[in-house]
Amino acid sequence: MKILIIEDEVELSDSISKYLSTEQFACEAAYDYHSAIEKIHLNEYSCIILDITLPNGSGLDILSELKTMDKADGVLIVSAKNSMDDKIIGLNTGADDYLAKPFHLPELGARVSAIIRRKSFGGRNQIRIGDFVLDILDKTLKHEKDTIPLTRKEYELLLYLLSNKNRVVTKEAIVEHLWGEDIDLSDNYDFIYSHIKNLRKKMMNAGSPDYIKVVYGMGYKFIVPSE
Repeated sequence: MKILIIEDEVELSDSISKYLSTEQFACEAAYDYHSAIEKIHLNEYSCIILDITLPNGSGLDILSELKTMDKADGVLIVSAKNSMDDKIIGLNTGADDYLAKPFHLPELGARVSAIIRRKSFGGRNQIRIGDFVLDILDKTLKHEKDTIPLTRKEYELLLYLLSNKNRVVTKEAIVEHLWGEDIDLSDNYDFIYSHIKNLRKKMMNAGSPDYIKVVYGMGYKFIVPSE
C-alpha cells in the first residue's frame, strides 16, 4: 500500500516514512504545496498524511482539490494547529481523520491502517477468502489453523489485489503501489511475475482455488468468490 506524506518538516517526514516502512507501507514525500499537488494528480494513494500549513499553500486547498478530482485516497490530517475550527474544517472538507502534533508514531500508524480498512475493507480487520483468512492487524494469512508463510511483498501484493478484488490491476499499478517511485524498472516486470507465481503457489498448495487470473496484455485480477 502506498502512502503520500505531505509535510514540510523534513525530519518529521523522514521519521514517519521510516516507521511506516516497517509497517509494510511504501512511502513517498512532498514537502510543499506545489509538489504535493503534482503528486496527487499523477498517482493514487491508499492514504495521504497531510499537514495543513505548507510552504506556498494550504493543506485544506489540497483537500478541496482531491474532492474536485473525486479521488478515493484516504486522508489523515496532522497539524500543530490543535484547534476545534481546524479539525472541523478539515473533516468537513473531506479528511477521514485528524491527529494533532506532537503524536506518537504507533498511533499515527494505527490511524493510517484504520483509514485503509474503512476505505478498502469496510472497517474489517479480517478478510475471508474462501477457507482462508487474511488478518490485517497481524499481517498473516491462515488456512484453518495453519499459517501460510508469506514474505513481506507477497503479503502486500495479496492485500493490494484484495483491495481491488474482481478488477484488473496492471503491472505498472502493482509496482507503483508496492514499491513507490524509487524503483528503476527499465520496463522489466519479471519480478512481478515471480511474486505472483510464488503467492499463487503457496495458496494453492494450501488448498485454495487459483484466485489470481492473468489478463493477457493488461495485468492480473483476483477473483473473489461470492460472499
